[in-house]
Amino acid sequence: MRLEGKTAIVTGAASGFGAGIARRFAAEGAEVMIADMNYTAARALADEVGGLACEVDVSRDDSVTEMARLASTTWGRVDILVNNAGTTHLPAFMEEVSEAEFDRVFAVNAKSVYLTARHIVPMMKTAERGAILNVASTAGVSPRPRLNWYNASKGWMITATRAMAVELAPFGVRVNAINPVAGETPLLKSFMGEDTPEVRARFLATIPLGRFSTPEDMANAALFLCSDEAAMVTGVAMEVDGGRCI
Repeated sequence: MRLEGKTAIVTGAASGFGAGIARRFAAEGAEVMIADMNYTAARALADEVGGLACEVDVSRDDSVTEMARLASTTWGRVDILVNNAGTTHLPAFMEEVSEAEFDRVFAVNAKSVYLTARHIVPMMKTAERGAILNVASTAGVSPRPRLNWYNASKGWMITATRAMAVELAPFGVRVNAINPVAGETPLLKSFMGEDTPEVRARFLATIPLGRFSTPEDMANAALFLCSDEAAMVTGVAMEVDGGRCI
């Protein structure tokens, strides 16, 4: 029960890595908000883990405002924030990615971190404690070809994590990131372009441990970084990648 008595918001929590993190946090005693654009799926997971469901578009200020208001009204504070919601463009040469795709990638992967900071950080500063976890990617460390703007958005997130950590440390707020390698999530097909045995084999060949990551892998890393066990850890971007970035 490493998160007993703590409250946690997990964005993009209705599926994939976010669902794995939300389930683990709840199992470790946290009160968890399942925040996702898919309210039906969020409600189902919230019912499963005894959490709180919230429909949110993390790229819109008004939507994030309502999410923060729900947390404040229900709990009075937010101890943990996991910025997990993310998206990508399909594999393409950089000049062929449309402006709309570019804008969407940066709105969901980058602007969302700014918006949640605007509305959640003040609560953490008031409490003089808190843990923020940004789910970045190995793509921000070792970019994959034809995912240029996705790579760049995750590199932005890693830099933002370090900048946030330095600024918020005097207020008792820690900020870290995890860098997952490709995993069995709804985004996997988008990363690969097509899901065939041949394409999967090429992806797996880049991962020394020889398998895709799982939501449980991310949940284990997230639990450590957001728990009091990591009280001296801030500004870290932990690779959970089976050795891909070596």
